[in-house]
Amino acid sequence: MRLLPSAGAPAPEPPEADDELAGRMSFLDHLDELRRRLIVSAAALFVGFLVAFAFIGRIFEFIMRPLQQVLPDGGRLVYTEPAEAFLLYMKVAALVGLFLATPVVLLQVWLFVAPGLYANEKRFAIPFVVLATFFFVSGAAFSHFLVFPWAWKFFASFTTDYMLFLPKIASVFSLYVKMLLAMGLVFQLPTVVFFLARVGVVTPRFLARHFKYAVLVIFVVAAVITPGPDIVSQALVAGPMILLYGISIGIAWIFKRRPRAETSE
Repeated sequence: MRLLPSAGAPAPEPPEADDELAGRMSFLDHLDELRRRLIVSAAALFVGFLVAFAFIGRIFEFIMRPLQQVLPDGGRLVYTEPAEAFLLYMKVAALVGLFLATPVVLLQVWLFVAPGLYANEKRFAIPFVVLATFFFVSGAAFSHFLVFPWAWKFFASFTTDYMLFLPKIASVFSLYVKMLLAMGLVFQLPTVVFFLARVGVVTPRFLARHFKYAVLVIFVVAAVITPGPDIVSQALVAGPMILLYGISIGIAWIFKRRPRAETSE
């Protein structure tokens, strides 16, 4: 027998409506959290940009002097648009500001995903930030001091009595930034494996068993990243990536996910 509500009492809301409202609020909460993390990251990038712009002269010389030294005697990087040099200074400051803000940005990424982790996994925030920052900066330094100069020498080696190498500064810096960021991201492999091992997606045994396939993928990625077609520059990129894959296996073994009984608190 179905009971009707009294005349003065409001009709009960269907249960599915409550579930829908709860899910909607949860989604909005996630959006609000994402907004806060993006605001903090943007503020860190802006502060990093201001700090870098205060020392833009020294930073610009640090980046450009090795590039100019590869050119023929007396050669210089040229610009052909009125605002091109000024915009280049702004881009350099933005790039350096990104590196200065990297720890803050990575911390915000971790804080955004941390609520979905177990209690004992949340304590790995500092190792995650340190590892990601270290490998990102290491990859950028590897590109700046070794990979890009080698590729740059290769491109400048075609100067003859009939051809004069006069590269535009904007094009050179664009290529420089692409390689710098690409190597910084490639060097994040141990950090990615650290995170995946903690959540139980990969295991050291899985990584070791697929080592030969990883080497093939690494050489394909190296061929895509490296601007020069020569095998030496590609090997310069692939070699460290293989070493990083080996380091990743060790990291996966150290930080692999333990059985549920050990991880829950």
